[in-house]
Amino acid sequence: MAVRTDATVMTTTSFVHPHSIVRQIWGTGDTILFIFAGAAAEFALNKAVDWLYFTGRLPADPLGRLFSTVGYARRIVFSDEAGAHRAIDAMASIHGAVEAQRGRRIPDWAYRDVLFLLIDYSIRSFEVLERPLTTPEKAEVYDVFYRMGSRMGVRDLPGSFADWQRMRQHHLQQDLRYSSYTADLFAKYRQHIGWLRYILLREAQIAVVPPRVRSLLGYRSVSLLTPVLGLYRILRHTVLGRAVKTAILPAAYREEINTLDRVPAYTAVPLEVTHTRTTTRNR
Repeated sequence: MAVRTDATVMTTTSFVHPHSIVRQIWGTGDTILFIFAGAAAEFALNKAVDWLYFTGRLPADPLGRLFSTVGYARRIVFSDEAGAHRAIDAMASIHGAVEAQRGRRIPDWAYRDVLFLLIDYSIRSFEVLERPLTTPEKAEVYDVFYRMGSRMGVRDLPGSFADWQRMRQHHLQQDLRYSSYTADLFAKYRQHIGWLRYILLREAQIAVVPPRVRSLLGYRSVSLLTPVLGLYRILRHTVLGRAVKTAILPAAYREEINTLDRVPAYTAVPLEVTHTRTTTRNR
């Protein structure tokens, strides 16, 4: 006679499924760099870009802010649910502290814009470097960032990927403009990465940004990188490909960029939160 033994098994739930396309996207350094090339272009055009100037950290160290943002995004994508929630709550707390210092709230649409561009460039960058995504895979990308935004208390998020596509087009038309902040940020990009890497940054942006962003920045429609991306896909994991990548990366950030190709293990790592966060943003 078989004897049944009951036992309590402790399990953890991942915020993003281990086999999700989102982990594949955010676990590859090349894709992440293209995501933030696109984000750097669109951030500079956003009508709420003055918020990025309030603390002075972005114009003072744009690459440092890049790796800070990457760190939070990857912590969310690769953590268990509790760890992801701690990271999201920390971001909400940081934004809340900036709002308190300035005495104003960041507009709801500005929060949505940031989520929307991360969704869009996650999809666009993977498709530029790898392959077209299926509609269910795109919806999976949207779901992860929808849950992130919901946890932060961002209001009026679209309920589906199809609804997001329509709202994204509206935001691109309504929330972007070329301003003095745009010109200053691009000048800071060039100052911090040098003229050759700046040219590569712009070509990467041309490859991934939507037509509205290209138009506002005066970019041509086709990137000079497009003809060589196929060859790069073949060579990037070879000694030659790694040598090329090493040569074009800023030396001060080379190690940080190289770690983007390593899947991080954040599950049991606590995240320090320095400000108290309310349960829900009332915006």
